[in-house]
Amino acid sequence: MKIGELSARTGVSIRSLRYYEEQKLLTSVRMDNGYREYSPLAEEQVRTIQFYLSLGLSTEQIASFLTCVLKNKEAFCEEVLPIFERKLKEIDGQIHLLSQIKSNLEDRIRSIQEER
Repeated sequence: MKIGELSARTGVSIRSLRYYEEQKLLTSVRMDNGYREYSPLAEEQVRTIQFYLSLGLSTEQIASFLTCVLKNKEAFCEEVLPIFERKLKEIDGQIHLLSQIKSNLEDRIRSIQEER
């Protein structure tokens, strides 16, 4: 399947598909005319990439375990759990920081309102 068809089937832009190739997440074969040709499995691969991106993982992180996940179940890929744990810790830190910022803003708003 050509890049336009893969884009239409997955809802992922052609630009993103090219980027996934640059990042070694997706492969294609170049035809004599220079067009990219993707295997029928590329659609599932792109959907899997999109899923992991929606979890907030980077393409570099995804690249480290994508082949394993596509061949096996996620639970059998040892590389996945530490990445998920690090990401969760990172998110917890961001939530904590945002909670502090929120609290500070609420205090400032109260202070301003009381001075009126």
